Order: sequence, then structure tokens, then C-alpha cells
Amino acid sequence: MSDHPYRRNGDTWLLDLLVQPRAARSAVAGVHDGRLKVRLTAPPVDGAANAALLDLLAARLAVPRSRLCLAKGDSARRKTVRIAAGAELAPALQSLLVAT
Repeated sequence: MSDHPYRRNGDTWLLDLLVQPRAARSAVAGVHDGRLKVRLTAPPVDGAANAALLDLLAARLAVPRSRLCLAKGDSARRKTVRIAAGAELAPALQSLLVAT
């Protein structure tokens, strides 16, 4: 297994996440158990947390929201997000590993 929670698969990147809904504030919280931990203020109801997750990642990675989709874990805390982007995304993904 890679030492990063992300990997490249052709023209896309796969990002493994551990999501904590209903947090006090939305933030990336570093790597936990081999996955990038993301705290979200949104509740896990009617897809609100999933939408908030994709919005947060799009903003942090500076890519259009339309390039992100949930690949796995629609109703789970452990999720995988697919990002349509080339090698230029690697530095932005690396920057997510530093908790803010």
C-alpha cells in the first residue's frame, strides 16, 4: 500500500478519505489510518455531507467541482473520491496531507 491516501489511475486520481460529519468546523485533519481525514459541519442526511465534501475538496485543490465525484462509500464514513486531472494535481494533493 502507498504511503499516501491518493493514487493515480490513468487520467484520474483516487483519494481515500475518512469523513467526520457534524463537526464543529469543516477542515482537512491530516492522515488517519491511511486515509485523509476530513471534518464537515454538514450532517450525513440527504447527501449533504457528500456534497459538502466535494465542495471542500474542489476549493482546496483549486479544481472545478465538476471534476470530482464520489467513487465509493456513498453512505459510509470511508469514501473514495475520483478526481479527473493530470499530473499537475500532485502538489495540491500533497498539500492536503498537512493538517490545517
